[in-house]
Order: sequence, then C-alpha cells, then structure tokens
Amino acid sequence: MFALPLAENAVLRPLEPWQAPEYLAHIERGRAHIDRWIGWAALATDLESARAVLQRYADRQAADSARLFGIWLDGTLVGGVMFVQWDTKTGTCEIGVWTEPAAEGRGLIGTAVRLLIDYAFTTRGMHRIEWHNRPDNVRSRAVAQRLGFTLEGVMRESYLHRGVHHDGEVWSMLTHEWKPAGGPAGAPEAAGA
Repeated sequence: MFALPLAENAVLRPLEPWQAPEYLAHIERGRAHIDRWIGWAALATDLESARAVLQRYADRQAADSARLFGIWLDGTLVGGVMFVQWDTKTGTCEIGVWTEPAAEGRGLIGTAVRLLIDYAFTTRGMHRIEWHNRPDNVRSRAVAQRLGFTLEGVMRESYLHRGVHHDGEVWSMLTHEWKPAGGPAGAPEAAGA
C-alpha cells in the first residue's frame, strides 16, 4: 500500500474495506463534528455499515467513478479526502473532505487536496474539478479559496441535511488554472505528487 507524506507525522493512504474497525472508531470520535456539516458520519453507525461505506467506494474505484483516501496523524485515522464523483467522459470530478477535530488547523486537508488536484489534472488528464460546501462552513470555504478554486455560485436551499434545506456553494478549477506551489500551471507539485 502506498502512503504519501502530508507532514512529518501525517500520511495519506487508500481507505479500504478491511479498515472498517479503524474507520468506525474515527467516525465515532468525530461524529458530532462531521455531522454538523455533512451526512457522511451518518452512513457508518456500526461495523457492518462502516464496511459497506468503504466497500461502496472500493467498488466505485474499481469502476473508475470515485476514490477514497484516509489521513493518518501519528498513526491514527483522523480524516479523509475523496473523489466524490469521477467522470472520465466529461473530464469532471468532485473533491470532498472530512475531519475530526484532531486534524484541524494543521494544513493536512489542503495538502491532501493538492495531491488529489495534481493527480486529477496531471496524471489522469481531467479538465474540471468541483468543490461543494455550505456557505456557513467557513473552514471548507477557506480551503477552496486558498487552493485557487473559483466560486461559481450559490444553489439556494439545494442541500438537505438533518431535515433542513441549506444553500450550497459550487466552486471549480479548470486544468489550465492549476498552479502548484513552485511551478507553472499543470506542473507536478513539489509536495510529492
């Protein structure tokens, strides 16, 4: 299994069905925090449902329609990044993220997302990456801004979460807009991609 460094004590690795017990423990630690913004935590409530979530992404990866990666900090799973959607015909994908509080404020999400962006554009030749968030999720919005995504608009009350319709922002980046640190648009990033 590969592991890409995100920081001295943090790595990005595939998150697979055999890791369901570790994944469930992570979700339990971060459930209230994660569920505040997205329904991701609600998908895994016991070992069987945790394994099903991971298996669904493994199946989608095999079909080249999504991918799921975990972030480990000091050997503990603390969050993850994913290609929520991956469409090679249109050249469009969507990146999503989640963390428990232990992973916040360390730059791990931004570094992991840079690796996914570089993979999508440089390795796989995708044309467009989308980022979706609620406007009140300031941390998620800040990641999109720092990485150079462009806000395309707000979809009013388009996201139903916990019985409430929330607005959703749609951000995007096109392949020619990707400017990794230390290089021109489209160049491999110095961070190890």
